[in-house]
Amino acid sequence: MLSKIMYVTIYVTDQDRALEFYTEGLGLEKQLDFAGPDGRFLTVGVPDSPVQIILWSHAPAAGQPGDTGAPGPLILESEDLRKDFEIMRRRGVVFEEPEPVDYPFGVRIEAVDPDGNRVSLRQQRQP
Repeated sequence: MLSKIMYVTIYVTDQDRALEFYTEGLGLEKQLDFAGPDGRFLTVGVPDSPVQIILWSHAPAAGQPGDTGAPGPLILESEDLRKDFEIMRRRGVVFEEPEPVDYPFGVRIEAVDPDGNRVSLRQQRQP
């Protein structure tokens, strides 16, 4: 029986540039970085989370989501999205919308990494 999600993969064209975006821009932490038989195995993640994000080197446009409005391949949760949005914007993170948007489920905004991958940022509505 399957027991947990270990990794999710984001395809990037420059692993060092992606690492900078995901750590310095979004505030995730670097977790693994070593040469593997198929290339550099580089991961980032939320501290104390068992799920790691693989920043995998791949050709341009591989794995990017389609139309604007569709969820990105990665959805991250925030306890205070509006505050985190301001911090990330000051760090130079690019967003699709000028401000986080309220939805019935909570608050949402989409960040865009250097390869055009959308990263969905969410805050759940409090009861």
